[in-house]
Formats: sequence, C-alpha cells, structure tokens
Amino acid sequence: MNRRRSLQLLSLFFGFIAAASILTLQGEAQRKKPEPTPANPATVEVLNRQPAKIDSLTDGDSVKLKVALNQPANLAYVASFKFADDERQIGKCIIKPGKQECETELAPALGWHWSKDGKAQAEREIRAESADPGLPDTMKFSGMTKLRISARPVVLVHGLASNAATWASYTKPDGYLASMGLRGFAVGDGQAEGAMSTGDPAQPLKQTNTIAQNAEELARYIAGVKRATGAQTVDLVAHSMGGLISRYYIDRLMKDRDVGQLIMLGAPNGGSGCASLPASLGFYLPATLELRSSYLAEVFNRQITRRRGVPFYLLAGNPIIESFKAPCTATPSDLVVSRASAAAVAAPIVEAPLLHTDMTGSEQIFKSFVAPHLRQQAGEFPAESDPPLPAETSAPEQFTRVVTGHVDFGSSREVVVNLDQLTVASFALYDTTRTLALTVHGANGNVINLTPDANGLIRVNDPAALFTLGYGFDNPKAGAWKIVLQATPQTPGKGADYALVAKVVGGAALRARADRMVAKPDQPITLSASMELAGRPLAGALIQARIRRPDGGAEEVNFTDSGNEKRAVWIPKEPGIHAVDVIARGSTPDGLQIERSDFLAFEIQPGPARGQWSLALLTVAGITLITVIIFWIMNRRGARRRDDS
Repeated sequence: MNRRRSLQLLSLFFGFIAAASILTLQGEAQRKKPEPTPANPATVEVLNRQPAKIDSLTDGDSVKLKVALNQPANLAYVASFKFADDERQIGKCIIKPGKQECETELAPALGWHWSKDGKAQAEREIRAESADPGLPDTMKFSGMTKLRISARPVVLVHGLASNAATWASYTKPDGYLASMGLRGFAVGDGQAEGAMSTGDPAQPLKQTNTIAQNAEELARYIAGVKRATGAQTVDLVAHSMGGLISRYYIDRLMKDRDVGQLIMLGAPNGGSGCASLPASLGFYLPATLELRSSYLAEVFNRQITRRRGVPFYLLAGNPIIESFKAPCTATPSDLVVSRASAAAVAAPIVEAPLLHTDMTGSEQIFKSFVAPHLRQQAGEFPAESDPPLPAETSAPEQFTRVVTGHVDFGSSREVVVNLDQLTVASFALYDTTRTLALTVHGANGNVINLTPDANGLIRVNDPAALFTLGYGFDNPKAGAWKIVLQATPQTPGKGADYALVAKVVGGAALRARADRMVAKPDQPITLSASMELAGRPLAGALIQARIRRPDGGAEEVNFTDSGNEKRAVWIPKEPGIHAVDVIARGSTPDGLQIERSDFLAFEIQPGPARGQWSLALLTVAGITLITVIIFWIMNRRGARRRDDS
C-alpha cells in the first residue's frame, strides 16, 4: 500500500513538473512572438497652386497633399491624410499600380489652424497612411510632415449710416478678435484700400452708394487685405445692410473663392419697414430704398442667389415680442429687423435677445455666436449649394401714410393720424435732431402718458435704427389721433425735420404690386392696387402713387378703376432706383377714415439696346466721315490731274 501511494505521489510530482515546463515554454513562445512589421516609410508634402512644396500657409489657402512611396505600388493603394491629433480625414488620393505617388485635388485648407478642442495651432503634423486596414503589414505605408499655419484674417462689414468705428470692440488691441489671436480688418479703417458709403449722419442728404457699388468697394478692401496678409481667404462678419453687400460680393464679384464663411448679424435679408421714414425725407438714398421689403423680395433676392460654396450663418435679434412695441417691423424683432426678414435667405439661424444697434459691440454675441464659427475646424465647412428662388412673399406689413414736415425753433406742429378698427397701432417718429418733444392725444382727445411698459416707449440715438422714437397701443380707439411735436431748447435754430408713420394690425389692408420691378427706360410698368376691408374691396377708395426719381424729382400717378383692382401705368425715363409710395384713402361704412401706404422700389436698368444704338450711330458716323474724306482726296487728285493736263 505504501509503495502504491509512493508511486502515485511520484507520478503527481512529475506531472506537475511537466505542466510547469509546458506553461513556461508557452510563455517564452508568446514573449518571443515577432513584432508587427513596421509600415513602409513614405514622403509627405504640401503643395500650393503652382504646385510647389511649402512648409507654411494661412488657414484657407488652396493646397494639395502629396504622398510618395519608396518603390512603385503593385496594387492600387488609397492614401488617407489626417492630422496627428485628429482622426478625421482631411484628404485622400489613390496610388495607381505601377506608380509611386498621388496628390489630392486642390482645395482650401479651411479650419486647419484649429484643433479638435477649438485651440489655435501654429504648427500641425500631417500624416499619410494606407487607408485599407485589410492590407498585409508588408504593404502598409506611413509618412508625416510638419506645417506652420497662420489664422486667416477677418473682414468686418458695417451697415447703413455707419462706418468702421462700429467694430471697435472687435478690432482694438485688446478686443474680441485679439483674444482669439485673430487679426481684424473693418472696411473703411484705412488698413486696406476701399471704403463703403452707406450714409453719413452728419450729411444725411448726401447720396449713398448702391449695394452694388458698395460691394465693389468691399472687393477692393478684401483684395488689399489679401495683399497685406498673404492670405488667400478671409472670413466676413457683417452687420445689418453689410450682409446684403457681402451677399452681392459673393454672388457677383468674387472670382476664385476667397471667403471662408459669411456670418451675418441682424441682416435685413427681407427688408425693413423702418426704412420708409428716412427715405421719405430723402435721407440716405438710394440705400434706404434698397432696404424696402418689396425691393429685397422682388428684385435683390431673386437676382442675388449664388453662394459659390460659401456657408452662411444668421443671427436674429428677438427682444421685441409684443407687436405694439415694434414700431415698424413684424415680431419677433430687434426693433429694426424682424426675425422673418433675417431668415429670408436659407441658412442656419440663431436668435438672441439683443437690439439691432447693440449687436456689433456685444461680447455675449461674439462669444456665443461669432467666435464658434471663426474657430470651426477642418471638415466643418459645408460646400454651400445655391438655394432655390425664394417663395412668394406673404402679405406686407400695413402702414398709414407717412407724414413729413418741419418744426421751427420755438414752435410746434400737429399731426393727425386716422385709425380705423385695429388690434394694434405702433408709431415710429424720425426726428433729424432728436430734440422734439411729443404729446399724444387719443381719439377721445385725452393726453396719453406714454411709458415703456404700457406703450413700449423707446428712444434710439443710433442713426442705424432708422427711427428715433417709438411707441404703440393694443386695441386703440378708432378715430383721429393727434400728435403734437414741440421744439425744445435743445432744438437747433434751423428747426427739425420729421417723419411719422404708424404700423397697424387689423382693419383695412392695402395690396399693391407691379407687373415688373426691374425695367428699362421707356418700358411701361403697370401698377395694381386694392384696398380691402374684411377681405372685400373697399368701395370709393382713392389710390395714387407718388414716385421719387433718382434725380430728386417727384411725380404723382393716379389709379383708375379696373374691376376689383385699380390700375395705373407709369413710364420711367431714367435709370436708377425709384421710390414708389402707393397711398390709399377711404372710409368704412360707419364713416371711419382709413389711410394706408405700401412702399415699392423699382430698379430701372439702362438697356443694352441703347448702348448698341449709340455704338452703331458712332460707327456709321465714323464710316461716313472716312468716306467723305476719301472722296474729297480723290476729287482733289482728279482736279490736279485735270490742271496738269
């Protein structure tokens, strides 16, 4: 028994030794397992347009990425390019069988200055490697190169009655852009050639440039910024009308893509009803006419549609929600531009509780909206496609007649505005001196004490606001409202000009349209209009159009009956933008006086036929003159021969 137990123990001992030996051998085999074969080395280069190898660029420059193997490929290889600290692909190309290299297509290096965590990177490492994970290790390749990258410049585009100074918070040495390491250029600041003319508050009657002319100045300025910085691409940040100017530049004047993105703050893409006030006084023309909703909807937005691959981003202010607190726009509104107007072009939109005139100085807007777009990374710049033509516009805002006049120093003027049965009436006053005192008498004759809470009373000092004082009422009493404008000790000796209008909701509605908004001289335009009450034409309404020509002259056109609509025919004689105010007057069956206005703007373009006829006449005149000279010379020679004989 003892012997058997001894044999069992001995057997267990040797079995343990054998098992330990096997485990030891397996461990050694695992430790001695061959390492993966390193990828074959490859050469990586960044090429410019020429193409030449470069080791530095400015974010947004157009480049190609190139990879070269140390021997020809046996198969087709896909080469993928990435930043060393980011797995997102920034380019790819195919190395064909029998070839050693390949290049990506020429493309802008947008966002290369910013890492995936949004931090600026002065230097990036670009890697190229085989993109097919199924390749044997012996066939894989990898290479890298380092590249210095500068941030692309930011061009700031101001709006109506403004200038480069509005962007001081962005451009000062310790300003918003400097905090990101970016360099800012405000159009008209002298850092590059080019200055827009959108209206000078010190000379409001001085003519402005058109949007097209200001876009040409923007083009000059962008070209100068590119020369000064060596950059091929800039970002545009535009406020108010600057957004329209930037859109025109991108559509009509940009040659190679040199705009990375367009960031618009409160751009009136659908126009602003507030523009009728300064326009009625002849201020900031033709810019205030180009801001009319009819012009934007029927002319500008139907012609300026191309994005050229540039992504757009929109900000709309929405602090004004109640209609009676919005003197001349729909709501929500930033006082001057409604959300609907800002969103009249297709693009991502963000809203913020900010007034129109506060947008360029707001640090909150910069941090929450502008800065995130400026630091977008590679792969976050969608190739923007051109949107379809905008749909038919909805019914326009309804306004009373614009009343204009002058208050002498030490005197007052009384303005009467007739209100019918309305749910809202909100008034906007444009006082050129901002010194007039205002007293409001309701339809019952009582003086109304205006307050910000009850009436949305607001005074605005910035000329870009297009009005200087606003107030309104819910369910105002129908009848004649009297507004007394009184000069104050602060009113200049020459007095003050004013314009006043009321935006109304409810009651009668004026519908005005034209068979064409763009025409040539001597081409008739047919105007149609109807005043409706409760959806039915208002009998006995008188409608006329007051047309202001580019030369400052004015004419009136009366409408005649034509079924449910009244019509008038107008024949333009000179090119340029013409203001057309359609004014209707009538009364309800119970005797309430009604007045409504609609504000149109026509663009009369010089016809090519005129130029062609001029050229033809000059050509005929030239040929005739040459013929006469030839005949004269021949006759002289003939006379000499006769004399010699």
